[in-house]
Amino acid sequence: MTGLLDIRGLRTVFHTPEGAWAAVDGVDLTIRRGEVLCLVGESGSGKSVTGFSTVRLIDPPGEIVEGEILFDGKDLRQASDEELRALRGNRIAMVFQDPLSTLNPVLTIGEQMAEAITAHRRCTKAQITEESVRALARVGIPSPEVRLRQYPHEFSGGMRQRVAIAIALLNSPDLIIADEPTTALDVTIQSQILYEVQTLARETGTAILWITHDLAIVAELADRVAVMYAGQIVESGAVDDVLDRPCHPYTLGLLKSSTGTVRPGERLHQIDGNAPRIDARPSGCPFRTRCDRVVPLCSETYPLRQENGDRAFRCHNPVPAAPATSGEVLP
Repeated sequence: MTGLLDIRGLRTVFHTPEGAWAAVDGVDLTIRRGEVLCLVGESGSGKSVTGFSTVRLIDPPGEIVEGEILFDGKDLRQASDEELRALRGNRIAMVFQDPLSTLNPVLTIGEQMAEAITAHRRCTKAQITEESVRALARVGIPSPEVRLRQYPHEFSGGMRQRVAIAIALLNSPDLIIADEPTTALDVTIQSQILYEVQTLARETGTAILWITHDLAIVAELADRVAVMYAGQIVESGAVDDVLDRPCHPYTLGLLKSSTGTVRPGERLHQIDGNAPRIDARPSGCPFRTRCDRVVPLCSETYPLRQENGDRAFRCHNPVPAAPATSGEVLP
């Protein structure tokens, strides 16, 4: 299976005096045009590093040491800095979790949106203003004409994040990588942005890599989902298949930990223990120290990838093929 984005065997390490530790360890991902793939997992699982690695925004002591990052057939690991600059913000856009990573505090919102447009195409001043106003309105910012003349410090944190998302949408990119972009937004605005993202994917063929820990967003937004743990993809497939019939015990644990899977008054399930540190992962399967389906083989070897069509997982003792929850993860 090939897509607009094909990541094969991606390995990103961080160098320390004690050695090189893999934050991303052999990740394979494919995203087709017009598809929304949600990458889900706990904090520290390697989701954000995967996103940053995709567009080669890993700074020392981090380093991509293995794998291919094929965007529209071209390996971005072999791309020059000039080629990457032409792609970023144009064909590939990224929305960071912290909007202050995107916005310049000394430029107005209008000036920053104009820069994002004119860096890649010629437009008149009137066209730039029209496109900027339309983009701000799409993400729910009132009085967009007025807001263009304001600075980032005049916006709340949630409003700044909406501006960052609007900037990412400006050039109708082929691929958007979004790192938990709706965390700071209220539910109404979050739903509006998720709707806009789905519409963009459906109508323009934009592919979306949406990084999140929120399974309610996954259920509402995703076409496919990849579950990440300790730097590796442990399960992937169509969103309904994975959420309704999880194979990996970690996926099942995440589902049971979601507030949308329990009735009011019921005790929320919790996965025992914590994800292992990058420099202290156990031998064999890294989830075995927290798993209630552990068998002796789990401590001996890492499970091989098992595939069935678009469905894949890595587990020596997978969950029986039966619905794991009462039906769905509620938004």
